Amino acid sequence: MRRIARALVEDPDPPVVPGRMWALGLYKSVVLVLFMLRQNPVQEVAAELFGISQATVSRRWTALLPVVEKVLACHVPDPAEASAGRIVLVDGTLVTTWDWASEGTALFSGKHRDTGFNLQVAATLAGDLLAVSAPVPGSRHHMHAWRQSHFPDAFAEREGVGDLGYTGSGLLIPRRKPPGQERSTGDKVANRSVNRLRAAVEWAIAHLKDWKIFATRYRGPLTRFVLVTKTVTALAFCKKGW
Repeated sequence: MRRIARALVEDPDPPVVPGRMWALGLYKSVVLVLFMLRQNPVQEVAAELFGISQATVSRRWTALLPVVEKVLACHVPDPAEASAGRIVLVDGTLVTTWDWASEGTALFSGKHRDTGFNLQVAATLAGDLLAVSAPVPGSRHHMHAWRQSHFPDAFAEREGVGDLGYTGSGLLIPRRKPPGQERSTGDKVANRSVNRLRAAVEWAIAHLKDWKIFATRYRGPLTRFVLVTKTVTALAFCKKGW
């Protein structure tokens, strides 16, 4: 995390950072933003650890998060190019949020019995991240999120694998159980093979959620979650050396 912070501060053409950095300094301010993404603490805890006020944490977070995303955006590969010659594994994950009354039931996922955003994640058979979609409300199923994402176009020429939530997507999915019947031995063998392949995208999601702002409940304004998603995605690729 400190290596990334140092690279951000030493960028030869850094974007203009609004506001003053005197209370903490630019380097430590960047470390603070990365710490917030990595551990997702409440701002009062971060303030105590960094020896500043909660208001300063809030200002640094607001001012520097878009700067970090902009500097690291060059590390995010084009998914069509990154997936060339590869089989693409796709799965969705729910990033939980507060249950905002103003959103009604839009964020509520019936599958997970919780509120949040649905993110689509693509990975290789080795579990390497290929792409992360823009978030959609958690009430939307995987097929809706798939169609709303850039994945269908980016992976149009690739062989892909998904779960039963991607029926109709053109991806290879497990075979459904026939109505009123048991799956045949051949179907069971085929499904085990598909599920073994799909394990790699679950690893990719697990690594993505090393950034705890994805693994624990997101408490910030919902309007900033797209920016958070872009930033964490860029950090994940930067860490991998893209």
